[in-house]
Amino acid sequence: MKSIFRVLVINPGSTSTKIAIFDNEQLVLEETLRHSIKVLDEFDSILEQYEFRKKAVMKVLEKRDIKLNSISGIVGRGGLIKPIEGGTYKLDNNLVEALKQGAIEKGHASNLAGIIAYELACELGIKAFVIDPPCVDELDDIARITGLKGTTRISLFHALNQKAVARRVAYKAEKQYEDCNFIVAHLGGGISIGAHKKGRVIDVNNALDGDGPFSPERAGQIPTGELINLCYCNKYTKEEIKKMIVGKGGIVSYLGVNDVRAVENMIEKGDEEAKLIYDAMIYQVAKEIGAMATVLKGEYDAIIITGGIAYSEKFCNMLKHRIGFLGDILVFPGEDEMIALAEGALRVLKGVEKGKIFL
Repeated sequence: MKSIFRVLVINPGSTSTKIAIFDNEQLVLEETLRHSIKVLDEFDSILEQYEFRKKAVMKVLEKRDIKLNSISGIVGRGGLIKPIEGGTYKLDNNLVEALKQGAIEKGHASNLAGIIAYELACELGIKAFVIDPPCVDELDDIARITGLKGTTRISLFHALNQKAVARRVAYKAEKQYEDCNFIVAHLGGGISIGAHKKGRVIDVNNALDGDGPFSPERAGQIPTGELINLCYCNKYTKEEIKKMIVGKGGIVSYLGVNDVRAVENMIEKGDEEAKLIYDAMIYQVAKEIGAMATVLKGEYDAIIITGGIAYSEKFCNMLKHRIGFLGDILVFPGEDEMIALAEGALRVLKGVEKGKIFL
């Protein structure tokens, strides 16, 4: 008889906490808890929200009659800590302390997931994990070189979704992810395009604040001279410049919207500027995919398009028109983080993969 592993998934966002229960890969429960800004503002820091969010999770489990002793393992969304290689990490005191420190320094709610998961797991006597956080760093040394001594390229990207879809494509081909090469383009509010070689992301653009294509909300790689002039024009503070690059950059800076569907509606109404910006984003995404094709020396199994923008048939068709000559293109719309997190825990619980230890 097939063993059933019940996994609790915890995924905090800035003003919400998503939770899910999976029996193996089968979704049993999914709920998004919304937290009012007024309530969250009562806490002096992200870390202080820990007990509040934990109680909210427990309340839902009780309300939905989920017996705690039925849970086999708990997985939390990976937070911002030091760079680590990808995989499923067993939560322990060392990793929890790193998550707490990261919550203090970076102020990101995702760091709370592992802390909550670990405490609940300790109470229940079961295992807890975090999986493929944004700080996954598997870059080849040559990919870190910038051209200016004292600076380095860093890896910050949509590791969870990129690796999850790559594993699914490998599985459908009856192969192991570690035996395949892929180019994966995550297209959402931020854009990251990675070269996956035998289970490692050997090159990827910094999707948060550095390089690559512009996106709905991020400026991407700005010409160096233009950026220097912007920084020293005495019009903006450092924080204002940062916000212009991440949050108010990209499509927002040109058109005032952050939704590709809104841009497509503008184009349908004859807006020429909207068409130019839309085309330019596709152009830049195609260039970055082409760059990753050279990183892998043309040796890859497929190009994978994922993320929220991948729901746009128009965008994907135009992108395919530019890169179709590069090989097979597969589209996996959306960013299903909850199942990706559950799958990572299940690989360890089922003995398919060995859980890693954070050092």
